[in-house]
Amino acid sequence: MFSLFKFILTFIFCATFTNAHLAAWHDGMYCRNGPQAADDENASAPVTPLYMLPKSQWWFHHVDGCDQFPPPEGQFLELPAGKEFTVEIAANRATTTLSYDGRYMSDWVDGQPHTDAFRESTNCITDPNIHTQNETMAAGTAFAISYQSDLSKVTPDNLVVFSVRYHTPWKRLTSYSVPAALPACPPGGCICAWGWVPNGCGQPNIYHQGFRCKVTGATSFAPVATAKPPVWCEGDASKCTKGAKQMIYWNQLDGNNVQVSGNDLSGHPKSPAYNQKLGFPDGAQNDIFAPPSHGGTATTGTGSSPPPASSSGSGSGSQTSVASSASLEPITATSSVSTPEPSSSSALEPASMSTSTATTIATTVSISIKPPAAVATQAGRARAQAQAQATAMRTHTRTPIRMARAPLLPPGNAASHRIASATSIPIAAAARGSTPHHGNSALARHPVVVNNVGAQLLFFFDFFSFACQYRSTTTFIDS
Repeated sequence: MFSLFKFILTFIFCATFTNAHLAAWHDGMYCRNGPQAADDENASAPVTPLYMLPKSQWWFHHVDGCDQFPPPEGQFLELPAGKEFTVEIAANRATTTLSYDGRYMSDWVDGQPHTDAFRESTNCITDPNIHTQNETMAAGTAFAISYQSDLSKVTPDNLVVFSVRYHTPWKRLTSYSVPAALPACPPGGCICAWGWVPNGCGQPNIYHQGFRCKVTGATSFAPVATAKPPVWCEGDASKCTKGAKQMIYWNQLDGNNVQVSGNDLSGHPKSPAYNQKLGFPDGAQNDIFAPPSHGGTATTGTGSSPPPASSSGSGSGSQTSVASSASLEPITATSSVSTPEPSSSSALEPASMSTSTATTIATTVSISIKPPAAVATQAGRARAQAQAQATAMRTHTRTPIRMARAPLLPPGNAASHRIASATSIPIAAAARGSTPHHGNSALARHPVVVNNVGAQLLFFFDFFSFACQYRSTTTFIDS
């Protein structure tokens, strides 16, 4: 008697959801128990199709209150970046692993032990009611993501389709690929949605249900672009919407984003679907990312970054400013050096003389963003130039510089010309290695040169000094 009673209950129970429609089931879904808090292993509210409703009713299944019942705190549909996740597409929660310990589930969406006999069917399959003639004609299903943690802030523009599975719904277990570049969600998680638009074999409705989700294993900060409505582009890929696309909203009183008319290439009435007819490739949608705006961080639609760092340094006698710009110009360095001229009286000083130089250096370096190899080359060259200048030039000094006294020769002697030429060497070269370094004082990068006129004046000064001292005629020998 008990066995008969159990059979009758099972028959009634199965009949309740066998002819129903479909939803994607997971612990991270909204409305897991139907529009109620109490557990209901026979919940079926999310499978109700949406047709000719105002947006305020069809958006995330508000028509039956499903959007008011999120999953328990801490439960998410996890999306592993670069991998796959699996949900159960079924006509009722009872035919999934979420109810009755999975006793009423099978490989099929209605829990029945179907065979593959109707895989090649040419007639609409009504048991289970999956709105298709066979697997190859199944319209396709999709998941979309919004980087909002609050469902009330989700819009068609920020709800982006990120994964599509062709030839579904068909069997219960269905896996979807996740783009490897999908960035992590905010701390409160993201909002996801599952969608399906049947291709004929019944009412041309849509399915739109919510999930609380999060991306795991994210390694990218690529921002997800703003979604645009898909367009019919069967047979002409150039007409397809490029990049991030919205979900399909069709045959509603308002909020539609797709309009079609006429027949498709097979001769059937056009029906928008998650497949190539609307430009959706099978699998992960890897074209949904927007380029970041100069070093952006991951946010839906736009990228942002802190301003580039700038630094300025000051020291005794020197100033350096560095400006960074995000252009593809080469690295350049310009310097301006001023050195005071020696006084006119310095030419009449004796060979032992005190030289004072003061140099002001104003250097402006413009650093531009280059490809890694170019940056390394340019930066290395700039450092090498700076080091070479620092080595070749010494700080402001008052150290006396002694010049080698030229032997006195009579005017017109050929040797005098050689000596005069020799005394035209740079003072800095004569004092190389003996000039001390004075901390951060300004660097004198340009040597002061004693020209031939100065050498001749020194020559005559020494000549007359010597003549006055000895008061006699002397023969000078070139040494």
